[in-house]
Amino acid sequence: MQMSQNSSSADEREVVRLAVAFSGGCDSTALLHAVWRAATTLGRDAIELHALHVHHGLQSAADDWAVHCRRQVVRWSARGVPIRFHLRRLSLQWVPGESLEAAAREGRYAALADMAAKTGCNRVLLAQHADDQAETFLLQALRGAGPAGLASMPREIERDGIAWLRPWLDLPRSAIEAYVQRYRLSHIEDGSNADPRYARNRLRHRVLPALEQAFPGAVAVLGRAARQSQEAKACLDALARIDLAAAGQGPGALKVEALQALGPQRLRNALRLWLREASDGPVAGEWIERLSLEMSTRGGRRWILQGRQGQGRQGGRLAVECHRGSLRIASIGPAEVGEASGAVEHAGSCLRVQGPGRYLLPDWGGVLEVERADSDGVAWARLERVELRSRRGGETFQWATNRPPRSLKKQYQSAGRPAWARQGPLLFDLEGRLLFVPGLGVDARCLAPIGKDQARLVWHPGTGDPDPSA
Repeated sequence: MQMSQNSSSADEREVVRLAVAFSGGCDSTALLHAVWRAATTLGRDAIELHALHVHHGLQSAADDWAVHCRRQVVRWSARGVPIRFHLRRLSLQWVPGESLEAAAREGRYAALADMAAKTGCNRVLLAQHADDQAETFLLQALRGAGPAGLASMPREIERDGIAWLRPWLDLPRSAIEAYVQRYRLSHIEDGSNADPRYARNRLRHRVLPALEQAFPGAVAVLGRAARQSQEAKACLDALARIDLAAAGQGPGALKVEALQALGPQRLRNALRLWLREASDGPVAGEWIERLSLEMSTRGGRRWILQGRQGQGRQGGRLAVECHRGSLRIASIGPAEVGEASGAVEHAGSCLRVQGPGRYLLPDWGGVLEVERADSDGVAWARLERVELRSRRGGETFQWATNRPPRSLKKQYQSAGRPAWARQGPLLFDLEGRLLFVPGLGVDARCLAPIGKDQARLVWHPGTGDPDPSA
């Protein structure tokens, strides 16, 4: 009876699914081979092994590299546990002026994560080693990074249910090269790794060898410095979470007064974590400094984050808004506005609304969204051609039919709209009547009768707009 129970337990043992990021280069070839040998020793029923290859599409030899990797996997699989090969081709969206290395890295990790998730692997092994860690630490130091940047690459980190593991982070490059020679492993030589235009290559071929010659053991010392920075970062993040919890003011909002009471160092530390977790990565130090100095318990301000650091995790541009003593992060526009649905004439002075849709108005720094409505809208006929104007003074706006018209300034103040929420074009019909005001809505004197086919207007500021408060 006991034997039957043990047999049942063994049959029900869960197979470990393990993925290796496999570029075909020296390091990843050695790692995949070592994992494959260990899995073969453990047996076919212990580990399900996957090789994840990313085709960046940046070099003419990339197709040949993918073929090489697939053939390598087939050869090894014939002599041990099978390796399942997965290929993902990238179409990089690279903006000139931004780092091609950064764009490729972001695309690569996104592709690896997606392949791992679809194969059911919750562990991905990466082949970075001690020399890579030393290079990363030096790059971050030369960029003026703080503890978060100097922490470099963690040995293990979990994101979205996937554990990213670097088992060779303390192993020098020479040891990996010796392993490849011992087992006579065929691997790819990427010519771009010698291109001095890339900062990491200059460090690898010029700086690190000189450091090792002048200071033997420099690579190991830099690795220890990275680990110490990781500990410092963990402590600072823990302190920031305590401070953010104390300054919390409802969902996603922080009390400016409570933040300022922390003092400048803890204030910047708290803001750094707050913005890093809301955006798609670390935010530049100058933005943290500016925000810490310019936030106020009085008045309203908006700071629009620029570049990759201003991208939210779900897409869209991010802004930090300060109003009535509260600080919050907001998404200020769709990730892709797409083609404008209507035509804009004379540098944005006139607009023809041809139906529901989003109307991109770059000269005004935003998008006018038009949708069908049953009430609180404007008759479509009045929108066939509208004039876009800036505030000139003297305009009046009627909030509701049972309220008298008042100046725009008083209406904005009554509604509690900060200065940055008052940006955008005023819409007038061809007879010069004010139809719509960003931040307030449709003028009650121009509302269409209930039940009549009409349009609701919504202004989305900030799509590609510079910071209006700067």
